[in-house]
Amino acid sequence: MTTLDLSTIKPIPGFDCVAMKREIQAAIYEETKDMTSEEYLEYIRKESKAFREEQRRYRAERAALAADLNIFPPPLSGK
Repeated sequence: MTTLDLSTIKPIPGFDCVAMKREIQAAIYEETKDMTSEEYLEYIRKESKAFREEQRRYRAERAALAADLNIFPPPLSGK
């Protein structure tokens, strides 16, 4: 398995990861604050499914691009 050398990744000027995390958490809170436990669990299931589908599409697009460019990057982990 190939490992990623994180020392080669440059920071993005002006990008505040903590601020982004807090904004996302606040948005999720606003969406879910009035939900029952059952509604909240359904929300999590729905969002998780959407995320998994997005990841599958990304992997397929990445594989297609690699094939078009005749390069074969290491596979991403996951199913």
